[in-house]
Amino acid sequence: MLRESIKMSWQNIMHNKMRSFLTVLGVMIGVTAIIALISIVQGVTNDITSQVIDMGANKITVQVIGTPLKQGLTQNDLEELEEINNIKGVSPTVTGKTNIVYNGNVMENVTVKGNNEVYFANTNDLMQSGREINSIDVESKNRVCLIGTDVVDELFPAENPVDKTITVNGISYTVIGTLQFSGKFAASSNNNSVIIPYTTAMSLLGKGYISSVDMYIQDENLSDDTTSDIEAVLNSAFNYNEDGYIVTNMQFILDTVVKMTGTMSLLLAGIAAISLVVGGIGIMNMMLVTVTERTTEIGLRKALGAKPTVIQAQFILEALFLSLFGGILGLIGGIVISFIGCSLIGVDFILVSYSIPLAIGFSAVIGLVFGYTPARKASQLNPIDALRSV
Repeated sequence: MLRESIKMSWQNIMHNKMRSFLTVLGVMIGVTAIIALISIVQGVTNDITSQVIDMGANKITVQVIGTPLKQGLTQNDLEELEEINNIKGVSPTVTGKTNIVYNGNVMENVTVKGNNEVYFANTNDLMQSGREINSIDVESKNRVCLIGTDVVDELFPAENPVDKTITVNGISYTVIGTLQFSGKFAASSNNNSVIIPYTTAMSLLGKGYISSVDMYIQDENLSDDTTSDIEAVLNSAFNYNEDGYIVTNMQFILDTVVKMTGTMSLLLAGIAAISLVVGGIGIMNMMLVTVTERTTEIGLRKALGAKPTVIQAQFILEALFLSLFGGILGLIGGIVISFIGCSLIGVDFILVSYSIPLAIGFSAVIGLVFGYTPARKASQLNPIDALRSV
């Protein structure tokens, strides 16, 4: 009996091809929108998350504004920060602008950055060639440097810069390495930079204090407690004037980004689901029309002994077929559109694992919910009233 119901449902769908296609199209558009939005938003979320991680999810940054009594951090302050539990490294940063010279060629407004070995140990994809700045360079205030791609291109267009000597602000420095190219979306570009030991940079730029520090933590789950400990040290250093510094917890930023993109994904999926509900209403409308057109057939079947449950099952199966077809086509369309969309905006295409069962399951539910009322109406027709329409 089930096989016969399936056969009759399929025959009725094929008998009204155009009407069936338009009904399937409504469900297809809804599922396509949901799959495409989920996949594209997930790709964008992963891209944003990876950029935040590249900035250092295990990093807490201190930016010193200063007070009338204290303009920045001293070496003693850095040592106190290093002693905080869960801190595995402290990387001060000293920056400034100057001119550099090589073989009579002058490059103006080059960014000079002072860093230490901790910065290189915790920054991925930084080195292109040569070696990094080490602890001996920092302690001895060695006059060594690493140069960015713009500096290499302008001053060393046809030679290897490693082991060459350049003049930075009138002082000779030995090039010990080169830096990789920083993309346009990089958190901090090193292309037009010269990196030297921060102790050397303080003397070179005439700075007696440090205004920026990156602290790397061991356990990211303890980042909130570690932030509180850092603020306690800074409060003591700045006489409890909290306006003298800003502490930025990158893990907190990462968590916030994940929550925001997750909420946005749910919101967009909810909006797209409205179109799927509209497709379900289309299925109900078609099935009600079908019941009206097949009133005589239903009357004859009931007069010949067909049970109401059999007639109801046939119409529910018909609605289920329409919604599942729309779901499958929508799944395929959603994958294609999301792949194209991710390619256009420059993010990785990611097919979310739950999107396939979501598309098929949601389509089936739509078919059952919106097909129930027409099916029930068909099963409750009075055979005598139905036959009068002959």
